[in-house]
Amino acid sequence: MLAEWAVSLMESLGGVGAAVVVGLDNLFPPIPSELVLPLAGFSASKGVFSLPAALFWTTVGSVAGAVIVYFAGMLLGRTRTRNLVARIPLVRVTDFDRTEAWFTRHGTKAVFFGRMVPLFRSFISLPAGVERMNFPKFLVLTTLGSLIWNTIFVGAGYLLGENWHRVESYAGVFQKLVLFAVAAAVVLFVVTRLRQRSKGDPEATRVLPRVRR
Repeated sequence: MLAEWAVSLMESLGGVGAAVVVGLDNLFPPIPSELVLPLAGFSASKGVFSLPAALFWTTVGSVAGAVIVYFAGMLLGRTRTRNLVARIPLVRVTDFDRTEAWFTRHGTKAVFFGRMVPLFRSFISLPAGVERMNFPKFLVLTTLGSLIWNTIFVGAGYLLGENWHRVESYAGVFQKLVLFAVAAAVVLFVVTRLRQRSKGDPEATRVLPRVRR
């Protein structure tokens, strides 16, 4: 069972074990972070490591996994990356296509918010690497997004203790809140630009050269 294996690894390796388990969420998407992160909090509640250590190591694991995926996308390119995704068990190519479309539409915001959306969090680093997004910016946004997501679920697992499994049922609600925030930001941006255009603001219609992300 995944939960038993994860707890055993954390008890054996401590914080490093938590980093490994969470990092696998990026490398093998069918492993849900909504499951393994509360387990890290549960392990912290048992005294395997402290809560700050749990947050630190799970974030290290999240970022390390995301960086590996980023460079995989950069080195493989879109076509080979897409072909590789098709071979991952329990993963559909359309999952990658939707993530790529989201990244194309929202750019850097997609990396930050994508770390807080199940499944997208595993794939969002691929198009970032394929498009060669500025790496320091990718690293900062990935770290911040991962820290927020991890804090919520590790903290919940810590507070709930042996009832850590109840956290997973709330993941869908949080995902919807994140998606709503992204949609609201996009609507605000569009409305602001339309208002600028209606007032004859030249900056609202000026064509800018494409800048590499």
